[in-house]
Amino acid sequence: MDDTTTRVRDLLHEVAETHHVVYRITDGTDDDWATFYADWLTRLSELPALLGGSVVRSALAYELVSLDREFTSEPRLQAWEDYYAKHLVERLRKWG
Repeated sequence: MDDTTTRVRDLLHEVAETHHVVYRITDGTDDDWATFYADWLTRLSELPALLGGSVVRSALAYELVSLDREFTSEPRLQAWEDYYAKHLVERLRKWG
């Protein structure tokens, strides 16, 4: 895992923890979690700088939902943050 992917993984872990605190009354349950993640990642984190430019929030939300469907479609040994980070870096760098 390269340095950028590692940092994106760390940001995904951070946004997950933040989301859980914000949605503590529902124990983190939020059907629209990807919108929260995308907003936080594009406005309140270093993700755009890590990827070399601006990231469109709606595009990021779409990618997060797509990755969630892929990740949960079969059993995996890999942590979700590692899987999402690898694929987000690959997909979003193409747009830059």
